[in-house]
Amino acid sequence: MSDPLKIALVAEGPTDLEVIQAALKAILPDPFIMTLVQPEATQPQMGCGWGGVLKWCDAAQQRHHGSLDTDPTLMSFDLLIIHVDVDVSTGEYGNCGAAVAELAQPKNWGTLPCSQPCPPVADTVEALMMAIQSWLGGATPGDRTVFCLPAQSSGTWLAAAVLAPGHPLLAKGECNVNLENRLATLPKGQRIKKNKRDYQVHGPSITQHWTQVKGLCTQAANFEQTVLTVVRSLE
Repeated sequence: MSDPLKIALVAEGPTDLEVIQAALKAILPDPFIMTLVQPEATQPQMGCGWGGVLKWCDAAQQRHHGSLDTDPTLMSFDLLIIHVDVDVSTGEYGNCGAAVAELAQPKNWGTLPCSQPCPPVADTVEALMMAIQSWLGGATPGDRTVFCLPAQSSGTWLAAAVLAPGHPLLAKGECNVNLENRLATLPKGQRIKKNKRDYQVHGPSITQHWTQVKGLCTQAANFEQTVLTVVRSLE
């Protein structure tokens, strides 16, 4: 494509943006322009975290029925990425507040928690995907929609990039819901706090060591394959 790929990102928060952007720099051969559409400063009522993604999905189905490819607010983008960490499978709607919890049954949202025995992580990913698609209701994923579901979180991909392959923290990494938090407890000089600055500093490691990340994280490899399939269809 002659023009830079235009990507819309729906994510839990700014640290996830840094991880996904770094991954895309390794996956895509050409420059791209990514716009964070959720969380978005002009829509503070949506909030951050997976609750914000849920609210965005619910708003999308209220605004538009049918393929997200034909949603007027998204048609200018070549690619839509919807991100949710797999550890959301251990949560419940009440984590997002009583008002959200009260909507779950009448809106027929998928069951949470929905985590399955791990390994393999694939069973939990499948269950979580069903929940996410239920949030979208009548707004169906389009041919240009890609789901990014890092297991158990985007911090796992960062850990796989910055830690040596045999590091104890990486044992059963995609099943370890505490791995991201454990990065902040590493010895001084190695620790990575979950904030935009630290993830921005270490993001280039994801780009540089993406092959290593894919080798340790099946969800990273799945994300790459899906992105490349969509991009090739645009050529």
